[in-house]
Amino acid sequence: MWISIPGMTELDTRVHLLLRAGGHTVATAESLTGGRLAVRFTDVPGASETFLGGVVTYATELKASMLDVAPEIIERGVVSAECAEAMASGTRALTGASFGLSTTGVAGPASQEGKEPGTVFVAVSGPGILESFELHLEGDRTQVQDQTCDEVLQALSAILAREETPLG
Repeated sequence: MWISIPGMTELDTRVHLLLRAGGHTVATAESLTGGRLAVRFTDVPGASETFLGGVVTYATELKASMLDVAPEIIERGVVSAECAEAMASGTRALTGASFGLSTTGVAGPASQEGKEPGTVFVAVSGPGILESFELHLEGDRTQVQDQTCDEVLQALSAILAREETPLG
């Protein structure tokens, strides 16, 4: 039976249950989502079992100082798969979580680094896993931010579901 809690989705609950079933924890590194992803985790009852915490590194210099994103990656651009991967790995290292998730991109309304609003990169870092995804989202700032959270949660859910399924 699903309990309806304002702001919580079935996806949020599914990710929490998959993390818990695998004995995993997660941490977040957010830029364009500004903490929304962490809220999605903490809206789920029992979140303290799986969510360790997160950082919002909206300013580029914080990506380097808090998440150890290399200067050469920053020079090439923070709106990139490479930066998203470094952020996800950085938050995982910082917190000791099983999985690190990251979001970086352009929510709009203006372009950044020559990339149009809605250009987003998300990444998942975990045991033997480092995957990033480029997204091209439509909508206003809030819609792009919310869609970004949905996409990175879907990615983690798919990775955790693969882990549950025996190969062979």
